[in-house]
Amino acid sequence: MTRRVYQAIFLISIVAFTFLFAKEVKGSVTNLFPHVDKVAHFGVFFILAIIMDRAFKLPLYAQIFILAGYGASIEIMQDALPYRQASLGDFAADFIGAASYFLLKVIFTTGKKNPYD
Repeated sequence: MTRRVYQAIFLISIVAFTFLFAKEVKGSVTNLFPHVDKVAHFGVFFILAIIMDRAFKLPLYAQIFILAGYGASIEIMQDALPYRQASLGDFAADFIGAASYFLLKVIFTTGKKNPYD
């Protein structure tokens, strides 16, 4: 796929995930297992990191900074909603999810030519 396609996917993902993070969560979803929300935050940001990495030619630190900013914004938005609450744990899961992708990328591409150039 081209960068333009990944950019469109990234934009759609940001909109969809923002909507989901703003949505009221019913009790049955949160009762699956303890800290299911942290796993969801980790997974969403791992996926966003993959898409962002393929969509934009930005340095690794810039991508992590942008995704961390988005994670902080999500928590601020959730704090403003009467049926949601902000959580440092969720923000940490966001950051760790994104950073995990980039760490795996660095580990598995060290010494290899960048396939995106």
